[in-house]
Amino acid sequence: MARGPKKHLKRLNAPKHWMLDKMGGTWAPRPSTGPHKMRECLPLVLILRNRLKYALTKKEVQQICMMGLVKVDGRRRTDPNFPCGFNDVISLDKTDEHFRMLFDTKGRYVLQRLNNSKVANESTFKLCRVNKLQLGAKGVPFISTHDGRTIRYPDPLVRVNDSVRVELDTGKMSDIIKFETGASCIITKGKNNGRIGVITSRDKHPGGFDIVNVKDSKGKVFATRIGNIFVIGKKDEGHMISIPKGRGIKEGILEQRERRFGY
Repeated sequence: MARGPKKHLKRLNAPKHWMLDKMGGTWAPRPSTGPHKMRECLPLVLILRNRLKYALTKKEVQQICMMGLVKVDGRRRTDPNFPCGFNDVISLDKTDEHFRMLFDTKGRYVLQRLNNSKVANESTFKLCRVNKLQLGAKGVPFISTHDGRTIRYPDPLVRVNDSVRVELDTGKMSDIIKFETGASCIITKGKNNGRIGVITSRDKHPGGFDIVNVKDSKGKVFATRIGNIFVIGKKDEGHMISIPKGRGIKEGILEQRERRFGY
């Protein structure tokens, strides 16, 4: 019988989107408890060692973190297993580099470099999806977001499924992106994970899951549950964040082949 919480993670049981090689050892870094679920995050050690190549071993990552060189959402993180998730901003002040955690169309995390001239000061804010809106103690309204934040006294116009822009230095919300027809969104779960498009309609199913229909920039229409939608742009406006290279367009096998071989 197990006594207490699990503290280890075998490499074969690690999430596939971490892209760890099967023969690279027995163990994988187990994410610490934090703002994102274990199987929906990427530990800091994998970002610095496997993706950015700033270290060769976990020991080197530990030394980098303990020197206070790594910030996640504007706060120094010294734990190499700290879980980084969707829309988190990772800052390396010494090299003046900033990255946002986003998905590619195969559902894998990509580090989007934040030096886009179209979006000013992009490393100073993040977007958070509103998961819950209710009254707390003494009738104080608050919202809970996808990354575990609790924001008290939000704007009265905020509703569940909307996104809010949060300033990283203060933690206060500064703007709302309403969930509505015509808003641009990215899919964060399911078969269409990582696809980007515009919301065309919403089918309500009382007692079940509401279904949202989305059209991408190539005109392809797909549907997903409302809980998988993350709004990233207001109606009739552009995206509030820079998006990955593939522009969130999912390619078929033949399209991938043509692009790869230059047909």
